[in-house]
Amino acid sequence: MSIENWIAFTIACIVLTLIPGPSVLLVIGQALTRGKRAAMMCIAGDLIGSIVLMCLSFMGVGAILAASAVLFQAVKWAGVLYLAFLGYRQIADSRKDAFELPGPETVSTGWGSLWAGAVTAVLNPKAIVFYMAFLAQFIDPAGSFAQQVVILTVTSTLVVAVLLSAYAMIATRARRAFQSRAARRKIGYAGGTFLLGGSVLMATTR
Repeated sequence: MSIENWIAFTIACIVLTLIPGPSVLLVIGQALTRGKRAAMMCIAGDLIGSIVLMCLSFMGVGAILAASAVLFQAVKWAGVLYLAFLGYRQIADSRKDAFELPGPETVSTGWGSLWAGAVTAVLNPKAIVFYMAFLAQFIDPAGSFAQQVVILTVTSTLVVAVLLSAYAMIATRARRAFQSRAARRKIGYAGGTFLLGGSVLMATTR
C-alpha cells in the first residue's frame, strides 16, 4: 500500500467518523447519562464491533447482505429496534426519577455500555456494505493482502477511537455542569433522545 493511499484512507475515515451516526449518538448518550467510564466502555464495544464488521466484510459477508434485501432489512431493523429500546429505557427511567448521575461507576454499568456499543456497531448493515465497498478501493492487488488488511483495520480503529473519545469528553464536560435533580432529569431525556435519534438515523438510511 502506497503512502498516498494510506493518507487518503485516513482522511476519509476522519471525515466519515466526524459525521454523527448511531455510534456517535450512542456514545454521547452514554456520556451524558452514565459518565466518562461508561462512554469509554461504549467506545471499546464499538471498536470491537467495527473490527468484527471489517473482518466479515473482507470475508464477503457484506456482499451477501448487499445481495439479499430481506437479510439486509432484518439486520437493519434489529439495530433500529435495539437503539430505540435503549432510548426508551433511558427516558422512562428519567420520567420515574430513577435516573441518577453515578458516582464511582460499577463493573456491570461498564460491561452494559460495552455490550451496547458492540451490538450497535454489529447491527448496522450499512456499515458492513460500506466497509465492503470502501476498503476494497484502498487494497493494492500487487501487495500483501494480509498486511494491507492489518494497516487499514488499525488505522480505522485508531481514528474512530480518537474521535469518539473527543465526542465523549465534550459530552462529559457538559454533563458536569448540571447537578440538580431537574437537570439530571433533563440530561436523562437528552441521552434518551440521542439514542432515539440514532435509531431514526439508522432507520432512514438506505
